[in-house]
Formats: sequence, C-alpha cells, structure tokens
Amino acid sequence: MEFKSSNPVLNNKAYKTGATTVFDPDGRPVEIIDYNSTMTVQGAINKSFLTLILLIGAAYVTWNLTNTGANIYPFMIGGGIMAFIMAMIAIRKTDYAHYLVPAYAILEGIFIGAFSALMEAWYPGIVLQAVGGTFVTAFVCFLLYRFKVVKVTEQFKSVVIAATLAIATYYFISIILSMFGVQMFHHDSSLMSIGFSVFVIVIAALNLFLDFDLIEQGAKRRLPKNMEWISAMALMATLVWLYFEFLRLLSKLQD
Repeated sequence: MEFKSSNPVLNNKAYKTGATTVFDPDGRPVEIIDYNSTMTVQGAINKSFLTLILLIGAAYVTWNLTNTGANIYPFMIGGGIMAFIMAMIAIRKTDYAHYLVPAYAILEGIFIGAFSALMEAWYPGIVLQAVGGTFVTAFVCFLLYRFKVVKVTEQFKSVVIAATLAIATYYFISIILSMFGVQMFHHDSSLMSIGFSVFVIVIAALNLFLDFDLIEQGAKRRLPKNMEWISAMALMATLVWLYFEFLRLLSKLQD
C-alpha cells in the first residue's frame, strides 16, 4: 500500500518499512523485528500527549507574559517562523526528531500563546471556546475512528486530500491578493464567509482520520521508532490548524 497524506509532515520519504529482511539457509526471506526500535501506536500516542503538554505549557507562559504588558508581536512572529523552520528540519532530519519535535512544540506554543492573547483581547472569551471546540472535535473523531464508524478508504483519502489542497490553494491566492489590497470574501462576517469557515473546520477534522490511519498503518509496517515523533508532530499540526479555524469562525460569529 502506498502511503499518502494531505499532511506534509506525514507525507515524506522517511516513511519506509523498518523491518530487516534476511534469508534462512534455504533461501527463504525472514524478517528480523526489534520492537524496541520500531514504531508502535502506543508510542505515537504517548509522544503526541507529550508534545501537546509542551505546546500548552509554552502557550500558557507566553499568554501570562503578554498579559503583563510584554510586546506580543515578537513572540507571535518569532515563534511562528521558528516553529515552521523547526518542522521543516524535523521532517528531513528524522534521526533527530526526538530533539526537534519537542522544540517545535515549544515554539508553536509560544506562537499560539501570543496569537491567542491577541484574539482574546479583541474577542473576550473566544479562546476558551476555540480550545473546547478543538478538543471535543478531536475526541469525537478519535472515537469514530476507534470504533470503525468512519472507515478510511482510498476514496475517503482522495476526497479529503483534494479538498485540503483546494483550501490551501485558495488561502495562498488570498494571501497574494491581499498584498495588492484585494480582500477575499472569507475575511468578512457574511453568511457565505461563515459557511466557508464551517466547511474548512469539517475538512480539518477529516484530516484527523487520515492522521490516525497513518499512525496505525505505520505501526503495522514497523516503521523506525523515530517516526513516532514525526507522527506526533503531524497530528499536532492538524490540531493547530483546527484550533485556528475555530478561532476564525468564532470571531466571525461575534462580529
């Protein structure tokens, strides 16, 4: 089976079979598996929780700093840029993922803490609502996947990936046009804009199913142990996207 994902963190060449194949005296292939050096679902879950704790902790510290009068923009801009750079390095240097992914989580937390403080100042109460919406959505998606209510088929993957790429393309065009003073419809608070935000949240949530499936399939293929960290970062990236889309939707509703 070929592994593909709309999440760029999981879609990289490091996802290859981790088992070693040797041949017995009769020439038959035999796989030698070292379970201490191969990926497991539980290992990926544990590392996902650890990265989430690091992210929340960094966000909490940054939130408190900004609330004491510190300049919010260096944290937001610096944290965002450094988190992106760290993620790009991690998916290319997977052997150092156990250092790079925790660093990514902390930097991402700094960015989120600063941005959340800014949004809270503009829209009081919005952050708690967005956090609640994100975790409830993630928990429901996990249960639906865990009990096979939603099955990740090839057709399912194709639809979600196509929709995600379409959204990414639209956002990219929107950013380019905004440089020339042109604002796309999703920036206002119209019913169409609100409907678009709901659609994007649904697609972001569906990406969670793809991430869960890739983690499970990665464990079945006995990928290298360091891919647990990369998987945790991939799942974190989707959750962060979902959180920002909830912030966007809630801000439109308050407007």
